[in-house]
Amino acid sequence: GVTLVESGGGSVQAGGSLTRSCEASGNTYSRYCMGWFRQAPGNDREGVAGIQDDGTTKYADSVKGRFTISQRNAKNTLYLQMNSLKPEDTGMYYCAARPRVWACSVVADSFRYWGQGTQVTVSS
Repeated sequence: GVTLVESGGGSVQAGGSLTRSCEASGNTYSRYCMGWFRQAPGNDREGVAGIQDDGTTKYADSVKGRFTISQRNAKNTLYLQMNSLKPEDTGMYYCAARPRVWACSVVADSFRYWGQGTQVTVSS
């Protein structure tokens, strides 16, 4: 399997920035999807951003222009740079991964491996 260990996150005031990291270990796949998801109390887990092995990225409309997903270090570390944070960005953030056959969609049910999650709180 794949183990995902997250770091970063925390609390920030509106307008501030945070960076999330997710280090992957275990099985490697030549074709894969990796993504960031978030879940606010009472809400479903929603896809925030995704990236696939060829570098193609996707973003939720709510974060376009503010968040950037990237991967480095032989592609075993995933990042989420979050700028211009808003109170509605508050929630538990998770990284996730799965092997892929077709293009990635950032849908929670399709992901196999998950990080432990970290709280991000944005105050107004």
